[in-house]
This record gives sequence, C-alpha cells and structure tokens, in this order.
Amino acid sequence: MQRIDPSKTPVKGAVREPVKQSSKQRAAETPTYEKKKPAKQAKRKGGRPGGRSPVPVVHKATFGDWVAGARIRTLPLAIAPVALGTAAAHAATGFEDWHWVRALLCLAVALGLQIGVNYANDYSDGIRGTDAHRVGPSRLTGSGAAKPRTVLAVALFFFAVAALAGVAVVVLSGQYWMLAVGAVCVLAAWFYTGGKHPYGYYGLGEVFVFVFFGIVATAGTTFVQVGTVNLESWIAGVAAGLLACAVLMANNLRDLDQDRSAGKRTLSVLVGGLTSRILFAVFVLLPFVLLGFFVLLYQNSYLVYFTLLLAIPAVIIVLTAKTPKEFLLALKLTSLTALIYGVWLACTIAF
Repeated sequence: MQRIDPSKTPVKGAVREPVKQSSKQRAAETPTYEKKKPAKQAKRKGGRPGGRSPVPVVHKATFGDWVAGARIRTLPLAIAPVALGTAAAHAATGFEDWHWVRALLCLAVALGLQIGVNYANDYSDGIRGTDAHRVGPSRLTGSGAAKPRTVLAVALFFFAVAALAGVAVVVLSGQYWMLAVGAVCVLAAWFYTGGKHPYGYYGLGEVFVFVFFGIVATAGTTFVQVGTVNLESWIAGVAAGLLACAVLMANNLRDLDQDRSAGKRTLSVLVGGLTSRILFAVFVLLPFVLLGFFVLLYQNSYLVYFTLLLAIPAVIIVLTAKTPKEFLLALKLTSLTALIYGVWLACTIAF
C-alpha cells in the first residue's frame, strides 16, 4: 500500500493514513465558538461559596433592646407594693399626713432593684449559657448583642441608684438600722442568679420575690413613713408578694424545658409542669381572698374584684397552655393584674 503525504494532493484510490497531531495543533484547529470556559462557582455576598452557610450576623444592641432588657412588664411588681405601703401609712396616721418625698424615694428603691436584678439576671444567665436555647424574648448577653461587662455595668448602676435612694430615705426617716435591710435587698437581688451558687437555680426564686417584692417592699414603705407597720400593710404585702410569685411562675413555665436542659432548677423544674400550673392559680387567686379583709374595713375596696376580669383569663390560659406564646400572654395579664390590684386597692384605702 502506497503511503500518501497529507501535504500533497491525494492519489485516487489510495488510502490516507491519519497523522498524529499534538495537543497544541488540535487546540489551534478547534473553532473559537466551540471553546468553553469552566463555569464560575456562584458566590454569596462577602465572597463565600454558594454552598456554604453564612456566618450569623449579630446586631449591636439598640436603645430599644436596652429598654426591653429592663423587662418593663415586670415593673408593676415594684410599683404595686410601694403604692400599698404608702396607702397603709396614710391610714396609720388617721388619714391626715402624707410623706410624698419618702414614698417617691421608696419607689426609686423598688424600681432600681427590679431593673437591676433584671439586667443582673441577663448577665449571669448569659455568661452561663442558660439563655443559649431561650424561647422567650432574646437577651442582651445571651444573644451577643451587648458585651457582658456592659450589661453588668448597667445592672450595677441601677443597684447604685436603689442604694442612694435608700440612704436618702433612711436619713429622712432616722431609721438607720434600715441600711442593713437595704444591703440585704441588694445582695439578694444579685445572688438570685449571680455567684457560684445562685439560689434562683435551686427553686428559691419565688421565695425571693415573695419576701422582697411583697412583704419587705410594702411593710418597709410603711415603716419609713410612719415608724410602724399596721395590719393593712402586712396583708397587702402578702397579696403583692403572691402576685409577684405568679408572674415568676408564668415565666418559669414558659422556659420549663430549656431550664431543665440547662440545669437551672427553678421551682417549676423541681415540682413539674402540672403542679406549677396549680401553684400559679393559687398565687393569682389567693390575693382576692385576702381582699375580703379590706372589703370589711374600706367600703369601696370591693371594686378591686373587677381585676378578676384579667386574673381569671390568665389562670385559664396557664392551665391549658401548650405554647410559650400562651405563657407569655398569661405573664403579661398577671403583671397587669398585679399593677391594677395594688394601685386600685391603695386608692380605696387612702381615699
């Protein structure tokens, strides 16, 4: 068989033998429209490949976040006992004297402690990781929106406000031994969730709020104004403390599963969901039993029973609740119940 040179005209009948080509020659003979470039991998903003999940962005805390961190819905627990204690003090003077400056200072003490303990709770739970799987509103420390030291500084600021107001009311009243009571209040507020062994993690949170945001706040307000504590103040303090316990119980019921997982042994974790719901109903309704005492002494006090229009729905919601949102609604209703009960009863006593 005759070999044909491919550069020359082929001879008829001859078989052309293929000539080997280099890769550069093949690439040169390939039409330009057939050349394809490899597709670029899609990228997200920030240069991350499309298949990789983005790093979550933590937004810096706004003014609204800081206001939310104060937990405004809990502030009625500070207002109600001061109103009741002031009304009881007015009754103790035969309805003749008012001590408005001391009353306002007592309110500053109560609000300072309440807001301070809320920020301290945010700080302590955040650094422990308790709020890592929180189902309620996000917290400043746990969400990373604020530095732990900043949250701690804000908590200490409000504790300082409460302390200064407390010193002022002690000086005005001349009851200097009350300084020790004030110091205990600040320490109790801090060690609720702070320190190595916070008592709030051992089912004693309800004891704290009953004593300090019920009896101590109400009776203390009465004492620094008139130098004595009457029966009205003691009973009103018990009622305010029970409603404060109800608010805390609703909060702990909402966070029951998360607290159990985090090792935070609240009263709800210790006694279980069903018993906690029953206790909530007792905490809410028992103050209306105590209201009967005031109805016997003050003719318009029976009007406070209209507050049951808020209390009863809160109880029904907690007894039947299945979602955190329902417990949050019950918490709001209970807090509003505590405010209206306290202020309305105070008005019926004083006027």
